[in-house]
Amino acid sequence: MSELSLTHCRYECKYHVVFAPKFRRQIIYGKIKSEIGKILRKLCEYKGIEILEANACSDHIHMLLIIPPKYSIAQVMDYLKGKSSLAIFDKFANLKYKYGNRHFWSQGYYVSTVGRNEKKIAEYIQNQLQEDQAAEQLTIKEYVDPFGEEGKK
Repeated sequence: MSELSLTHCRYECKYHVVFAPKFRRQIIYGKIKSEIGKILRKLCEYKGIEILEANACSDHIHMLLIIPPKYSIAQVMDYLKGKSSLAIFDKFANLKYKYGNRHFWSQGYYVSTVGRNEKKIAEYIQNQLQEDQAAEQLTIKEYVDPFGEEGKK
């Protein structure tokens, strides 16, 4: 889909957004991961926001969105994070006690406008989980005790 329209305008407003749970807690796993996806899809549907690509990594979410020009990106992010936070705590009441009442997402977010690079960004979002896992494997250090037998070699 290249262009959409409202009553008096045609638009192609695409954004790559990334946001994370408070303190980057790795809570987006298993059952809650699919539920968060359903909640975000439903909220986007209510506002006429199209999700081109999305991926929930262990501690953050990537989304490629088409947002109608009647909404600013700040309005959309406030809406998505605020309403999804309420829905998450309603669905998983036990999280209130673990992670604080009604504060699931961190305050900030990353946003980038998407020009003609839509395919590249969609591929990046699709492969983000594998890249994160590979990066974690590369950063695992094997510590050697400098004062032990291995350190004297």
